[in-house]
Amino acid sequence: MEIPAIQGLKVESSLMPLEKPSQLGERQQRLRIGVPSESGNAERRVALSPYAAALLVSTGHEVRIEAGAGAEAQFKDSEYADAGCDVVDSAAQVYGESDLIAKVFPPRADELDLMRERQVLISALHLGGLEAETLRRLMDLKVTGIGFEFIADSDGTLPIVRMMHEISGSMAVQTAARLLESSEGGRGVMLGGISGVPPATVVILGAGVIGEWAARTAIGFGAHTIVLDTDLTALRAIEHVLDRRVTTAMANPTYVESAVKTADVVIGAAMSMGQRSPVVVTEEMVATMRPGSVVVDLVIDQGGCVETSRPTTPSDPTFVCHGVVHHCLPNLPSAVARTGTFALSNALTPYLLDIGEAGSINDALWSNVSLRTGAYVYRRHLTKKSLAAMFNMPHRDIELLIASGI
Repeated sequence: MEIPAIQGLKVESSLMPLEKPSQLGERQQRLRIGVPSESGNAERRVALSPYAAALLVSTGHEVRIEAGAGAEAQFKDSEYADAGCDVVDSAAQVYGESDLIAKVFPPRADELDLMRERQVLISALHLGGLEAETLRRLMDLKVTGIGFEFIADSDGTLPIVRMMHEISGSMAVQTAARLLESSEGGRGVMLGGISGVPPATVVILGAGVIGEWAARTAIGFGAHTIVLDTDLTALRAIEHVLDRRVTTAMANPTYVESAVKTADVVIGAAMSMGQRSPVVVTEEMVATMRPGSVVVDLVIDQGGCVETSRPTTPSDPTFVCHGVVHHCLPNLPSAVARTGTFALSNALTPYLLDIGEAGSINDALWSNVSLRTGAYVYRRHLTKKSLAAMFNMPHRDIELLIASGI
């Protein structure tokens, strides 16, 4: 079994210490965790790696995983079976025999049909493509829905989102470097240039986690890197972290227009926690970019921060608008599915263990502020003000709902 912290080293499972199943405490709940395949979502990751599944099984929980769910991340069904999981033939079995569903993508309509009343769902929500009907279906089923985008630690950081954003930021620059090649319809320039030839200019919209990791990677390529944000504190922080190897500027319309016009690559990383991402680059600005320039909109799952962006798929990842190549995959970390699965598992597993230890989802939500912050539907109620405003729906405070026993 492979340990995520040392992916490059092979360790024979026979040489690894095996965890001894612990006795279930008085408050601990034996969770029946279901992990469906994400293949219908054009997604290569899976919610749990075999190593994470083994940890959950060793603490007394059951894990059911759909056959082939880990194939695109190079995890065999036999690895999950060796970890103690029940490998089942269909998604219907996963949903029908589980109390908690752990997913990467939000459930599709056909998956909602498979869900049972009062199940717990932990997955991404993808605010940019979310429909009110999905929320209504979950509420009708009295599901407790917990979204990756909302799970926050006490210091305000988003641990699951951060993991994915680190990958996205790095992957965006790798992707842009390839799309700039002549064979891909790009300008035919190298990000780092060579002796006597200046480097490409990479403009990053947003100085958060995505922006930081995109800037790190762009600098590593040797590109001229500019980061724009409306938060001066965030700009100071990224300058400090990157030793002033990055140029920063306030993201007012004048600076944005000027930077985008001369950019070889624009990376969209501007987002607002739990809300639709703001549109920073207008279609008029895109129209001023040079033919063959590249836009990689990393927040398309939150609606996108470039006006001309629209979601694309792994089978058709790009389109051209105003001569500019656009890459707008909602699940860019899926391109490195194995790394992405390990990263997601590392962040998600502690929350699953906390739910089991608490004894019930109610107790877990009450005692764990991160899970409580992550909840967006609870029983028949919407619990996020931002979603209520987005869809003009009523909402209730989750703490009051739990305390009242509704």
